[in-house]
Amino acid sequence: MRPRRHSYGRGGRNAAAAVLLVLCLCVTGVFLLLLHGSSPPLEAEEGKKEAAASGRRREEALVVQAEVEEAPLPPGNARVAFLFIARNRLPLDLVWDAFFRGDNDGRFSIFVHSRPGFVLTRATTRSRFFYNRQVNNSVQVDWGEASMIEAERILLSHALKDPFNERFVFVSDSCVPLYNFNYTYDYIMSASTSFVDSFADNKQGRYNPRMDPIIPVENWRKGSQWAVLIKKHAEVVVFDDVVLPEFKKHCRRRPLPEFWRDWDKPIPAEAWKAHNCIPDEHYVQTLLAQSGLEEELTRRSVTHSAWDLSSSKDRERRGWHPVTYKVSDATPVLIKSIKDIDNIYYETEYRKEWCTSNEKPAPCFLFARKFTRGAGLKLLNSSFIAA
Repeated sequence: MRPRRHSYGRGGRNAAAAVLLVLCLCVTGVFLLLLHGSSPPLEAEEGKKEAAASGRRREEALVVQAEVEEAPLPPGNARVAFLFIARNRLPLDLVWDAFFRGDNDGRFSIFVHSRPGFVLTRATTRSRFFYNRQVNNSVQVDWGEASMIEAERILLSHALKDPFNERFVFVSDSCVPLYNFNYTYDYIMSASTSFVDSFADNKQGRYNPRMDPIIPVENWRKGSQWAVLIKKHAEVVVFDDVVLPEFKKHCRRRPLPEFWRDWDKPIPAEAWKAHNCIPDEHYVQTLLAQSGLEEELTRRSVTHSAWDLSSSKDRERRGWHPVTYKVSDATPVLIKSIKDIDNIYYETEYRKEWCTSNEKPAPCFLFARKFTRGAGLKLLNSSFIAA
């Protein structure tokens, strides 16, 4: 018989030793398992400590952030509210971006009235200062209609919700700042009055006798809508429920084709019989006069517009609207000519208004319109404005 090639054991003693070895290994394994369960590894313990510390840091950061957001501004940090009236986008947003970058103390706020449903986002403006600054209850605005007054009142009502807003500046979407933020802020805040272009209107016959006696003719005023209001006067405009209804009923634009667009079209003879009134050129001025507040006004605007267009050969520069400055017009000579104006003469009152700031002679205008986007960017790149 051939011997077997494989062996399964070496006798009884070897078997007993093997059993004993197995038992020892089992006991040791159980002991290590218990030890591992009662004492977690150092890495796990450190991970838990780091997670707890990170949670505490996040909580502390949120508390600090909340405190910063809710903390009131330091005394004296009064704000100027810039109230933009726009059709859709703001074509001069980059010009204003450069202007607002001049403030590091939170001394301004921005509100934009655009067409209903329009939202200012990264896709519709190139300046972060305008993100989501549109009002949420805008109305469709038509030139020469009372809807322009409604837009102004909506902007003021939103701006008045911020208790730090002390001055309220109406700004056109074609308007550029002539000076830097600090100069503009100091100019506006140093005056205790509103800047409202206001004069007696006894030439054009826009006053409608049907307004009498609620609005007597002696309180009828005319001027630019681009005003700067103190808080008291802003509240008068927002809470007015007497003058506005009369304007809606009796101050309406004559339904004529605009001369500057339809120069070759004949004007219907019966159209001249219609009463012609542009609400935004009369409302704020007349309301403040009606309220007995004219002594609290500096009766001039700080926004320049060019109306003397009689010598222009450009058909687009004749009519009911101020001149629009194009790229070719945007020169240092133009800006200097505007900045050099130091007085305004009102023919209907034979009154000359000398311009001052902080009781010292000063330029009359802080802003100017109307500028195309190209013209504004040319002036900005040349440092002629907002600097």
